[in-house]
Amino acid sequence: MSPRTAYPEFDTFAEVVRALGDIPLDRILWNPHPGTATEADQLRFLHGEPKRLVELVEGILVEKPMGHRESLFAISLGFFLMRHVRPRNLGVIGAPDAILRMANGRNRIPDLYFIRWENLPDATAHLEVVAHYCGDLMIEILSSGNTRREIDAKRRDYFVSGCQLIWVVDPETRTVSVFDDPTTPDHAQILRETDTLTGGSVLPEFALPLVELFQDPQLNPRAGSGDFVNATSF
Repeated sequence: MSPRTAYPEFDTFAEVVRALGDIPLDRILWNPHPGTATEADQLRFLHGEPKRLVELVEGILVEKPMGHRESLFAISLGFFLMRHVRPRNLGVIGAPDAILRMANGRNRIPDLYFIRWENLPDATAHLEVVAHYCGDLMIEILSSGNTRREIDAKRRDYFVSGCQLIWVVDPETRTVSVFDDPTTPDHAQILRETDTLTGGSVLPEFALPLVELFQDPQLNPRAGSGDFVNATSF
């Protein structure tokens, strides 16, 4: 477990909400009280019944807004990544309940991440309950409960912790925002359905025409019997 950290003091709850990115109040857990939560509390919620995905930010447990549609996007994009990574034995792909400890002490839960074998801190780092590293590639799939300031903060956490590439997937606009320069963390290349998503220096040979992702049958209304798309084409 991480040592107890001295967190910033807030005078009002409005300051707490602002610090967390103006997120909805129903995502901020009251017990344990904001500013007193620990990694043990986070794990208790993640392993409890019912399970709750919560991040640990400045001693505050913040529920991750991931609905059914976002989970479908995660597994679809994860499939394309796994199809590329596993045959080449390139590294580790983490799913939405993987906890990563950032360099600033925050425990984040990306929707997906990838890290190359050679960038792991040690041979078993990926097998820990809480991974003490950030992925080379971090992926966020936007939900209606996310705010722009929240995603901006997560992106900065990722870059300061050693991330090289960030994809932010927006199911509503069917776009992917690509951030690949830690020195300009707010600059993004916006890719649309007609574009191809590549892995940059993290996954040099990876290329995914986004039409294949956004037209995945499970991400769209059910087709008629005559419109079935053969899953083997993916």
